Amino acid sequence: MGWNYPEISLEEMVKLIKGFVDILILASGCQSSGLPAHWDAQNIKKALQWGIFFENVVSHLCSSEAYLDSLKELDTSVTEITSNPSFPQGLSHLSTAVLSKGRAFVCEHFIHALPLSDAHLEAFLRAAIEMDLNELMEKEHDCLNIYLSKLTLLDSTVNLVHEPMRDSTMPSSEIAPTMEIDMSTAEDFSHLAVQGFLKRQSAVSCISTVKSGLNILSSAIKRDSWTSSDNSLVEARLRQDRSLTLTGNVGTLVDFVTWSCWKSKNLLYFLDMRTIRLVSGASMIFSAPKFQWVQVLERLHISAEGSDDKLSEIIELLLLGCIASRWSCLIEHFTSISYNPLSISQQYQKLWERGLQNFYAKEEMMSSKESCILEYLAGILSGRLHQLWKLSPALVAVAIPSWSMLYRLYFNEIEAQFKGESLTRCCSCFRDGKEHKSCEIAERVWCLYIFHICGSHIMFGGTNA
Repeated sequence: MGWNYPEISLEEMVKLIKGFVDILILASGCQSSGLPAHWDAQNIKKALQWGIFFENVVSHLCSSEAYLDSLKELDTSVTEITSNPSFPQGLSHLSTAVLSKGRAFVCEHFIHALPLSDAHLEAFLRAAIEMDLNELMEKEHDCLNIYLSKLTLLDSTVNLVHEPMRDSTMPSSEIAPTMEIDMSTAEDFSHLAVQGFLKRQSAVSCISTVKSGLNILSSAIKRDSWTSSDNSLVEARLRQDRSLTLTGNVGTLVDFVTWSCWKSKNLLYFLDMRTIRLVSGASMIFSAPKFQWVQVLERLHISAEGSDDKLSEIIELLLLGCIASRWSCLIEHFTSISYNPLSISQQYQKLWERGLQNFYAKEEMMSSKESCILEYLAGILSGRLHQLWKLSPALVAVAIPSWSMLYRLYFNEIEAQFKGESLTRCCSCFRDGKEHKSCEIAERVWCLYIFHICGSHIMFGGTNA
């Protein structure tokens, strides 16, 4: 039977929904350019009214069997809108069911805007209160007292005042409100605002707890330092082990202090809050279709022109994007590695032998998304391979697969540095006639060995649980 709703045509409805999507994007706190979106109370009220409009239309369509075909037509049209490759992925769940809860949907975007400034918070609360008072004025004479009574009732069912956190190690369940809230059941905007802010507070409390946990873990790693006396004990034990002394002079082995420092330093990089934020951002950016994240990176690339530091951050973001899906298992592997006394020369030799085998490996070992990221990264690094030397050795080692040409170029530079044939020197070991033991070249070889030799089973097979 098709669309038969008399109040508005399907074409007009689709046009309004597309405009509604633009409003939701701005409500989330950002313009399409990436600049912050600023809202005042008056414009927030207009956005909330759009939520009410869609809620009412869908409610009417659902209220009568005569409009069931119209509801199906609308649902099909919304699906066509969201399936467009350029449609914002954060709104891909948009449907008639979501539109039926329009006011809650709009409130959610305003409440979870990033960043949530004082001005934005004040404007949203003012808009919510004025919307509720205006609705009460149409029905009740003493609207202000009725509104205050509703707030009092709300205060009695939800504890709005929480004691400040005294113990940073306190579980998030003890800090955040434990009341489960369904925003879709709220009757007014003030109720939705309270529920939404409690939900946001709960999320912030959880993040705060995670930060505290990471700080404690990082502090423990920093305290777990080794001295030269500790290293002497390890070397003494190695001399007692015939099987190890047969591998060569003990003096050429990777000493335990150096190994411990490398492990701690690179593990602290993975656990740093800046890195956590970057890998979270990378995960979000690269969840979008390729042409969308390419547009984002091109804008960043343009803004980074003339700034090596900004370009380095873009490259770091791309590398983190290659490993975001394997983040947890890679860290688990890195924390589980035990001391291996092989010399850097022996590790380098094993990498060289493995490289000959893996260079012809099939690219199918890597997901198509990660392959696209790697291809884009290779383009940025063309003529700029030195940028990799500014980043964490562990990140570069784990993010670039051994079958790729980028890995070959990176390893060739390490080889040139290792043999003293590079035009740029990262250390003075070759000039001084010393073996690479605790220099940057040695650390980069060690990181490649840890992941490509000791951790080859998780390089492209492991994913987060």
